[in-house]
Amino acid sequence: MQMPFQLTILGSSSAMPTSLRYPTAQVLNVLGRFFLIDCGEGTQHQIRKNKISFGRIDHIFISHLHGDHFFGLIGYISTQVLLGRTKDLHIYAHSELQRYTQFQQDFLGMGELGFRLVFHPLNFKKPQVILDDVKLTVTSFPLKHRIPCCGFLFQEKEKEPNIRKEQLKFYQIPIREIKNIKDGADFTTEDGEIIPNKKLVIPAPKPRSYAFCSDTAYTEKILPVIQHVDLLYHEATFAESEKEMAKTTFHSTGKEAALIAQKAQAGQLLIGHFSARYKEPTSILKEAQSIFPNTKAVNEGDVYSVIRNQ
Repeated sequence: MQMPFQLTILGSSSAMPTSLRYPTAQVLNVLGRFFLIDCGEGTQHQIRKNKISFGRIDHIFISHLHGDHFFGLIGYISTQVLLGRTKDLHIYAHSELQRYTQFQQDFLGMGELGFRLVFHPLNFKKPQVILDDVKLTVTSFPLKHRIPCCGFLFQEKEKEPNIRKEQLKFYQIPIREIKNIKDGADFTTEDGEIIPNKKLVIPAPKPRSYAFCSDTAYTEKILPVIQHVDLLYHEATFAESEKEMAKTTFHSTGKEAALIAQKAQAGQLLIGHFSARYKEPTSILKEAQSIFPNTKAVNEGDVYSVIRNQ
């Protein structure tokens, strides 16, 4: 059974919140580790509403410095102080965010926080691995927006296969051979019989991946990074009737988001960051589905499991 890899939508509106939609924010649960992606106004409220533990979020990714993507950050930090946080809080963002956040802390007289804010500056010119551990790799990559903006790719690390225990006993395989078998080696018995590796192991589940692309105009430069991604979130601020507005503001239409998903051969497409002019994004969704049928328009509180793209 695979560990969870789930995305929770906290906010799906663009520049202005509406009565039903909050500015951009998402929480990604990768194998029990929680990552906050963007932090618009109301993010804390949405975290509470969706019963996500504040204390489990140690990494925050801010795509760019437009207010609807980070105005909730100082409030989030303040709450962490009130909760008595002591663990480091890592923030991956434009380098200027550190200066701005320090100004807010000083202006509010917050003093010593009781924990470290560890800032990691993003590279807006080329893809870069920004987090890498035994279970996960996170890569930032430049998007096409009015100001420097990054998308994020979250990828599980490939796991070792599991040994078939009954075969260990049957072929009397010594413990010292287990690592070699997990690495793909066959096993040779004392009688010289070669036992194929595939008879000795249970293949590990294929690693899963999630890509976040907001805000951005249509750009195929991101395709090499997100190729074959299992779950793709791509902004779709406007319908085709507002294509010129999308171009002027460096945003995308639903059709353009779908074209990216199609060319990336993604497993599933989620669209969001809808303009407040649309009470419901029905027209945007239909236009996207005409190109890429496996498309869904996100809503606050939606939870999506990342499923391997076959």
